[in-house]
Amino acid sequence: MNRYPLWKYLVIAFALVIGVLYALPNLFGESPAVQVSAARSSVKVDLTTVTRVEQALAAQSIQPSLIQLEGNSVRARFENTDVQIKARDTIERTLNADPANPGFVVALNLVPRTPAWMASLGASPMYLGLDLRGGVHFMLQVDMPAALQRKADVLAGDLRAALREKNVRHGGIQRNGQTIELRARDAATAQAVQTVIQDQFPDLQVVQAPDGAEFRLSATIKPTAAITVQDQALKQNITTLHNRINELAVSEPVIQQQGTDRIVVQLPGVQDTAKAKDILGRTATLEVRLVDESSEGQAAEGGAGAVPFGSEKYLERDGRAVIVKREVLLTGENLTDAQAGFDDQQQPAVHLTLDSKGARVFRDVTRENVGKRMAIILFEKGKGEVVTAPVIRGEIGGGRVQISGSMNTVEASDTALLLRAGSLAAPMEIIEERTIGPSLGKENIERGFNSVIWGFLAVATFMCAYYMLFGVFSSLALGFNLVLLVAILSMLQATLTLPGMAAMALALGMAIDANVLINERVREELRNGSSPQTAINVGYDHAWGTILDSNITSLIAGVALLAFGSGPVRGFAVVHCIGILTSMFSAVVFSRGLVNLWYGRQKKLKSVSIGTVWRPDGDNAVAKAD
Repeated sequence: MNRYPLWKYLVIAFALVIGVLYALPNLFGESPAVQVSAARSSVKVDLTTVTRVEQALAAQSIQPSLIQLEGNSVRARFENTDVQIKARDTIERTLNADPANPGFVVALNLVPRTPAWMASLGASPMYLGLDLRGGVHFMLQVDMPAALQRKADVLAGDLRAALREKNVRHGGIQRNGQTIELRARDAATAQAVQTVIQDQFPDLQVVQAPDGAEFRLSATIKPTAAITVQDQALKQNITTLHNRINELAVSEPVIQQQGTDRIVVQLPGVQDTAKAKDILGRTATLEVRLVDESSEGQAAEGGAGAVPFGSEKYLERDGRAVIVKREVLLTGENLTDAQAGFDDQQQPAVHLTLDSKGARVFRDVTRENVGKRMAIILFEKGKGEVVTAPVIRGEIGGGRVQISGSMNTVEASDTALLLRAGSLAAPMEIIEERTIGPSLGKENIERGFNSVIWGFLAVATFMCAYYMLFGVFSSLALGFNLVLLVAILSMLQATLTLPGMAAMALALGMAIDANVLINERVREELRNGSSPQTAINVGYDHAWGTILDSNITSLIAGVALLAFGSGPVRGFAVVHCIGILTSMFSAVVFSRGLVNLWYGRQKKLKSVSIGTVWRPDGDNAVAKAD
């Protein structure tokens, strides 16, 4: 009656082992570390960088706990923060000989102390939020007027191309702030321009005014379209920041919108505000421009003359100068994908996919400039670098573009990563910044940990005193529930915050409800005269329906918080929902396994240790301790 088959005990044992294994990494804590990553796509972080870091530290007699290459960064661990800061300064001086043009980002960080054998099994601690781990917090203001000006630039170029296709001759197009100004020689031309704008540019509204013998048309972005542009700019900036920071291996960053023009960025574990700014600034964008093929441009390219008016000078990766025109033909906005691969000669290349507008512009540019050179420039942290400047051999259509040249497979992969991260749709300014030190985070962890432990001990003491041996079983099930909850959160790599710790403490209180229901059901059966074995069996069976109903209603509330909440509310909801599921398993399956293991082997069981059972005896109540 009260015996589990072997497979159920094996399931419980397996869950217990897995739970302990994946929960243990959370007890080892974190080590102060220095993280070295590339500041530019042309700089590589590899085993050579590890050797340089080791030599720099050895020269200053600084002993690291561990130095290893992890992904695209080098992490050196130390025993305390004093050594960590000294090591950071040493590595900074060694790797970045020219502070004005650093090749590496050297930042303070915190990394887990998880043993290597656990890490090899995929066991790692939960991510800790900014309030627990410490880190940096930024409030960024998006320059919305700049986003509108950029949109006006794009619309001006599209309008110029549309009028050319319709063979409408005008007196010139220029952008003045957020306004596109166009001159027409006569009323018929002005009407033709207005017709083109009405048919092909629904986002623009036009005002026509006479200007001497000519007509001046001023086109501005409609208010509804301006709101859409600003919203898209904000979303694109959020996506770009998220992609860039993820590629720099910052654990669980928080990047979210606040208001209509602000973005909140939180980087847990990063203690150096200046380096965090470098991380935020590491966004790349692509620009396609024509090379200045004039005699003045060629002379400037060879170093024999000044850069012509209307052109700019950029360097290729091998240091050679390229003089390009200022007019931007395409930008990263027109890029939908970038993947590393190989060209027809099996040389490393980057394959770009353009959107419909970008494909049309690129087709027209290549058709009209056959035999000329076209430069593809990668801008990173405000500095442009010519990736390649090939000669246009013919018209290129279909929206598929290939970048190849003097690059290896790693450079091609890195370039594709940077381009996929995208460009900022509008400039941003940091209007608020603050650093939460690890000492404050440690204090928060200790307080949260104490609340969970003391809550657990208080509940366990009450259960053992009130339900005797069944209370011990319930307390063991509660401990198993806590281990399982922490293990699942660790396996999911969830981010634990202070609200999450509050949800964990609440989960313990809710989890014991199921055991109280079971124990009271067993007492009720004993009170009605059932034998101990029957009381145990019926008590668990009858309590299951009530436990399921109550937990489902709580789970529905948790799912609602998860679906409609944000930030700390979602963190609370995640722990709450997982805690409900683990409590059902521990309270019903695990605790009954303990009861069956203890009492199920006894064929002539006369009593169970479940505290005082009150049985009615006429008009009196008799207390009996079983």
